[in-house]
Amino acid sequence: MQPVIDALVFVVDDDASVRDALAWLLRSRRFPSEVFDSAEAFQRKLLAGAPADQPSCLLLDVRMPGLSGLALFDWLVERQLHLAMPVLFLTGHADVATAVDAVKRGAFDFCEKPFSDNALVDRVEQALAQSQALLQARRQTGLLRARQGELTEREAEVMRLVLQGLPNKLIADRLAISVRTVEVHRARVFDKMEVKSAVELANLLRHAP
Repeated sequence: MQPVIDALVFVVDDDASVRDALAWLLRSRRFPSEVFDSAEAFQRKLLAGAPADQPSCLLLDVRMPGLSGLALFDWLVERQLHLAMPVLFLTGHADVATAVDAVKRGAFDFCEKPFSDNALVDRVEQALAQSQALLQARRQTGLLRARQGELTEREAEVMRLVLQGLPNKLIADRLAISVRTVEVHRARVFDKMEVKSAVELANLLRHAP
């Protein structure tokens, strides 16, 4: 698996020894991390504006005083923040069933304490890779929408008919314009969408996230 560049691992656990151990483990594997002693502290971090375009994941303790890990997870799910920031629950044996239920509701996975360092790091790598892939897909979607937004109404009409496979003459007849005008619009569509052919254009839109 290719390493994820500029990623960040958040750790939320009320046990200082667990936070320190995880921070050391992540640092030893060259994963930058930020630790929080409560769900409320991490929530404040997000409300203040965490980076929206940085690959990240969250190691989250299930049981904590005050706002529990499960309550924080529900808050993240409501805002769909768990999609770009996959959640790995840290759980004791008694909470495994609860963690399994959280996975069914969208958590990435859970690790039972005491956890294997290698197994945990493997899951962190996979969670960060998922985060990176989703952020890249969102950026791609944003770029594609921006390109489409640059099309004039007529260019958008021509693009739609090009995608239907119509030749220039039929497009001209359909829109009651000259073939030369269709050619001009078609060239502008390809230029704005940054493609060189109708096939490339179709593939771009077909595989768009």
